[in-house]
Amino acid sequence: MSTSRSLLTLLGGALLAAVLAAVALSPAAGVAGLAAARTSETMESNLADLTDGSAPGVTTVTDVDGNPIAWIYDQRRYQVPGDRIAQPMKDAIVSIEDRRFYEHEGVDLQGTVRAMAANFVSGGVAQGASTLNQQYVKNHLLLVDADTDEERAAATETSIPRKLREMRMASDLDKVLSKDEVLTRYLNLVSFGNGAYGVEAAARTYFDSTAAELTVPQAAMLAGIVQSSSWLDPYTNPDAVIERRNTVLDSMVDYGALDTDSAESFKAEPLGVVEEPIGLPNGCISAGDRGFMCDYALTYLESKGISHEMLTHGSYTVRTTLDPQVQDAAHDAVTSNVDPKQPGVAEVLNVVEPGRDSRPIRAMTSSRDYGLDLDAGETMLPQPSTMVGNGAGSVFKIFTAAVALDKGMGLDTVLPVPTRYEATGMGSGGAAGCPPNTYCVENAGSYKSALTLKDALAQSPNTTFVQLIDRVGVEPVVDLAVKLGLRSYATPGSWDEENSVADYMKKANLGSFTLGPTAVNALELSNTGASIASGGRWCEPNPIDALIDEDGNEVYIERPECEDVLNQATANALMEGMSEDPKSGTASDAASAAGWRAPVASKTGTTESHQSAAFIGFNSGLAAAPYIYNDGTSTTPLCSHPAQQCGGGNMYGGDEPAETWFAMANRVPAAASGNLGGGASDRYRRGSGPLGQSQAPAPQPSAPSGGQNAAPASPEAPDGGAPAGGEEVIPGVRQEDIDNFTNDLRGAFGL
Repeated sequence: MSTSRSLLTLLGGALLAAVLAAVALSPAAGVAGLAAARTSETMESNLADLTDGSAPGVTTVTDVDGNPIAWIYDQRRYQVPGDRIAQPMKDAIVSIEDRRFYEHEGVDLQGTVRAMAANFVSGGVAQGASTLNQQYVKNHLLLVDADTDEERAAATETSIPRKLREMRMASDLDKVLSKDEVLTRYLNLVSFGNGAYGVEAAARTYFDSTAAELTVPQAAMLAGIVQSSSWLDPYTNPDAVIERRNTVLDSMVDYGALDTDSAESFKAEPLGVVEEPIGLPNGCISAGDRGFMCDYALTYLESKGISHEMLTHGSYTVRTTLDPQVQDAAHDAVTSNVDPKQPGVAEVLNVVEPGRDSRPIRAMTSSRDYGLDLDAGETMLPQPSTMVGNGAGSVFKIFTAAVALDKGMGLDTVLPVPTRYEATGMGSGGAAGCPPNTYCVENAGSYKSALTLKDALAQSPNTTFVQLIDRVGVEPVVDLAVKLGLRSYATPGSWDEENSVADYMKKANLGSFTLGPTAVNALELSNTGASIASGGRWCEPNPIDALIDEDGNEVYIERPECEDVLNQATANALMEGMSEDPKSGTASDAASAAGWRAPVASKTGTTESHQSAAFIGFNSGLAAAPYIYNDGTSTTPLCSHPAQQCGGGNMYGGDEPAETWFAMANRVPAAASGNLGGGASDRYRRGSGPLGQSQAPAPQPSAPSGGQNAAPASPEAPDGGAPAGGEEVIPGVRQEDIDNFTNDLRGAFGL
């Protein structure tokens, strides 16, 4: 009696299985109303994904010449067409996983009915009988479509409803794809263990080969691994892998793809895998000194709507603008001048190529090694492209000079150079002994009592430029600095919760802006030089030469239009004015030591107490701004040769920062062949209007100084505090007051 009941149960189970299989293969049969519509819609969506052949792959980040610098991915997979997969691989997987693959229509009803009957009797899923179509569906739902743990669990749950959905989709798949297409997609998708997804990655991982070159025993091993890629690991469980490989070889004999003698011969061979699995570094961490550029490029793409997830799920090529020759020169220069392991001190350097329509970043580096070992001085912080340090110091005087030139001042206009200057309404503090509510600034060292604007740019007296920003106004100077490149200064919250840096400087009327005491983005600073070298035209610094998808098509990246932000004639005049610095100014020693002879506009910068030092140099070939600052947990003065934190501080922008620039530029042909535009016109040399009139007696010509400053030997004075009002021609009387009084007299007498 019990035997009869068991038989009836078995027959009933088989009958039910057959009915369920038929239901699964009919279009939404047995499902009513809204549920049917939703089920059909979901499966159609999944089917579209299944047939487009896409799967997560490896995105490659390269330099501008196409040399890989990093790879990013979630699943290490390289999709290859069917004709690049060896035939033994196809035979092996079909023989062991789905011998009737070329006979059924996506679902093997005979095997399914048999397996489902057994499952019904056992009360669970005891047998699989999945075809390659079904396995492809299951793996696709798991590896491609599933984003959450719940979705991954649903893709692999051991239930009859899931099996029915899988069967339906497998059958539909067979209607729209050829057998070879299904097989190719399957082999490109499944996991082969050790981080290898797809047969191409597996061939590289285990045999340092390709899918097209796989031999019969290699193919048999890989086909066997699919059953359980974690258990069947040739490095941890070689005996089990050999046994499984040999089983596949026997199945290939039964399938007719291999003769018995060959199979026996192959069984005698060792697995032949490489000594260790060959993987692939993942992320910018593998890029070495290119890591900062790699990281910035990915952040840039994120800002343009190309998410990190898109890149790790796609198979893109991110070709950056990084020039390997320029990068090597830049990295060698910074590490030669600042020890990568020096506590608390770092130097960053970006090289930007000027241009009227584009602004490619050719190098981005730090003296710090890019990495995770803090004890070894490594960092993954985006040092070269974020606001860091205590400011670029006197480099910011170029913005004040630019505004003055634009308003009518000439390069030959004579300006006073008082030893001390006190101002009200422009901040407070500064030099010692400063009265309340007053800002006081002094020069360190000795200068002539008057200098032309061109010489002032070269020798960098603080008092002169504090007076100058008072005359031309803080607001236009800050606005020009932002327009030329310091765009982060306009970012809301960059100063405090309520203000950007630019807004705060303008609201408080802080003339100290011309002395550069605020943290700076070194990439943006380099780009200001490129903007001036490009005739006063700003373009966004660009790290991406091209983004190519897996089909070889370039992906459009939306970029802002370039902007004319400074009169081109003013830009040319400013460059001519800055060209004196490497000849007789604060950068002359560094330029002379490097044997530099090409045209270059430059400016050194040192902040108060020597807490940061910078240099900007540019011509039509390149623009770069080396920047040395405190990058540790404490901020102290910096000393020079070697660059280090110290008690007193003696580092100037003309020291390591300038030396870094010339060492780098000497190895970059574009720098040596660059020019400074058309030069200054007579109007920009003589000046025009009130600003063009000399404000002090003309300085007496000095004898050649052999590359030293024209003033008594004195390096660039440290900058600090906040700016002052007009020049005091006699004690208590400013030149501005005299000018105003004179104008009133002229008006009164109709002159």
